[in-house]
Amino acid sequence: MHADGRGPIVIGVDPDPDKRAALAWAADEADRRRLPLTLVCAQGTPLPGFRLEGTPPSWVKWRDDLHAAGNDVLERAAAFVGTRRPDVDTSLVLAEGHPAWVLAEHSRHATQVVVGSWHLGAARELFGSAAVALPLTAHAACPVVVVRETEHTTRRPPYFVVGVDGSPHSAAAVDLAFEEASLRGASLRALHVRHTPLLGVLDEDAALEECRRLLSETVAGRTAARPEVELHHEVVRGHPVQELTKASAHALGLVVGTRGHGGFRGMLLGSVSQGVLHHAQCPLLTVPHPREP
Repeated sequence: MHADGRGPIVIGVDPDPDKRAALAWAADEADRRRLPLTLVCAQGTPLPGFRLEGTPPSWVKWRDDLHAAGNDVLERAAAFVGTRRPDVDTSLVLAEGHPAWVLAEHSRHATQVVVGSWHLGAARELFGSAAVALPLTAHAACPVVVVRETEHTTRRPPYFVVGVDGSPHSAAAVDLAFEEASLRGASLRALHVRHTPLLGVLDEDAALEECRRLLSETVAGRTAARPEVELHHEVVRGHPVQELTKASAHALGLVVGTRGHGGFRGMLLGSVSQGVLHHAQCPLLTVPHPREP
């Protein structure tokens, strides 16, 4: 915890030393915000901390070897951070448990939680990065950043994109989007996607005007607080996931609010959040709606 009460940036460390995009994002974010960085390596199912009677020695050795491998992963990650951002205060956490739940617990006292992701085939995706990113994003108490490990090209001048639908969830996302854009000297595209019903509407012009009104009301007041951020309002027709994915192609990041209900029945996230989690082409920042005390 920072001296002023702000929580650290938490990063779920990938065991693969070739996958460093998320770790680089987290180190840079901690440096920009002048926050400590917590490196977390989570190792599967929790194991008992003592040797049960009759437990074979080979089992104990396997557990010790697993912990040694985890510590090695953390030390290598810490060395990477030390080289990239030597002024960042870094701590290491080796935990037993599913990575999504371990990181969700850390999110209670964090400013952001960062994880890596990469596109896999439909079958393998169930056991890959989405198996961590999806439940983590749905249950985290702070913003979650999902960073693609695939190559991503940004355009100059740099910009962030935020999805706006007029809900409290998107209002929280707009706040973070302004903050991130300000930290990086970037502009901001506030995007409202008009998804026309199958049967259409009687007055399409009036519907579009209502979309523009919602967009303007959601971002109202933010430009006065952060005048250094150049803001662009955009209302487009189409499917929200497709249009936000398209807008993410060369952005520094895409910011959306989540609508998760906190359980495992049905969808963990709203359809748009879940769609862009799988398809966004840049780092995705998901923002939970502030919980009532």
